[in-house]
This record gives sequence, structure tokens and C-alpha cells, in this order.
Amino acid sequence: MRDSYLWGLAALLTAGVIYAVFFIVPEAMGLGPLVRIAFFHIPVAWVAVIAFFVAAFYGARYLRSPSPRADALSACSARLGLVFTVLATASGSIFSKLTWGAYWNWDPRQTTIFVLLLIYGAYLTLRSAIQDEARRARVSAIYSLFSVLTVPFLVFIIPRLYFSLHPTPVVNARGSVDMDAVMLYTLIAALIDATLIYITLLRRSVRAHREGF
Repeated sequence: MRDSYLWGLAALLTAGVIYAVFFIVPEAMGLGPLVRIAFFHIPVAWVAVIAFFVAAFYGARYLRSPSPRADALSACSARLGLVFTVLATASGSIFSKLTWGAYWNWDPRQTTIFVLLLIYGAYLTLRSAIQDEARRARVSAIYSLFSVLTVPFLVFIIPRLYFSLHPTPVVNARGSVDMDAVMLYTLIAALIDATLIYITLLRRSVRAHREGF
């Protein structure tokens, strides 16, 4: 599918999600209108996780069968993952300020996402420090494979082992969905939209990467 079609579809879906978030989605008990931030925060965090796993997948592909395309996909996906992690951190900080009075309080979820930023910030630093293309691609691929092992622990496991001010996840401890139906459908649409934006950005980034820009 051409990028113009993808961008058009993403634009339409984004417009629909924004309308639903501000004019259809009801306020949440205990959060009020602040719940609207979740429809941005959760999708960008979701995409960050996807991007890091994609980076690791193509890193493994490169190690198995070295190719510039696999290296480009791995590097660009890791870079996008870092960008989406920054967006998740920023939106989470805004929510923290509005609800708890401070942008940052080293809550377990804030701490683990900070560690994730350091890990993938180091990945980009490592790539920029190695001049030989083949060696850079190989070392980056290995780093991406080890880095992705930390993602499930930092995003899903460790934050749940400690007390957190973070609101209850959509899927609660009982394994059931704890969300109004309208909210859930809007969130699903937002997740699809964010994923579509990521795919389009990845395609464009890979082309730019391979062209040397």
C-alpha cells in the first residue's frame, strides 16, 4: 500500500479518535476528564513496545542473513521506539502533574520507563560511535536482541511488583477488562491508529536511511 493511502487512512482514523475522545467518551470515575490523556498515552506506549520487538526481530534477521534492509528496519524501528517512549513519558508526566501535583515522583512506572529510555538512548549512541557499516550493523543487532529482553520486565512485570500511583490497567489483576464499552472501543481505535502511524513512519524512515539521509 502506498504511503499516501496509509497517511490518509491514519488521518481519518486520528480525526475520528479525537472526536470520540473529546465528545463521546464519558468521564472516568476518580479521574474525570483527565482520562482523555490515556487515549494518547496508552497507544504511544503500545507502539513503543511493538517498535522495540520489531527492532529485535530484524536484528535477528540481520545476524542470520546480513542485509542493509534488515539493518535499516532494525535501526529505524528502535529509533521510533525511543521517540514513542519519550511521548509516553511526556504524556505520563503531564498526567502526573495534573493528578499528583508533580511531573516526576519516581513512581515505579516512571522509574522503569526512564531505564528504558537510557537503554535505547545508549543503542543510538552506540550506532553513531561505530564507523564501519558492517560492524555497526552486527553490534547493533546483538544489542537490540539483549535490550528487548528488558522490555517485558520494565513495562509489564516490575511496575506491578511494587505499589504504584499509576491507575489500574485496562486489563486488571483478575484478567477482565475494566473499562466502559465506549472507552474500550475508542481505545482500540486509538491503538490501531497509533500502530498505523508507526508503520507509515517506519516505511519512510527506512527509505531515508537507505538513501543516506
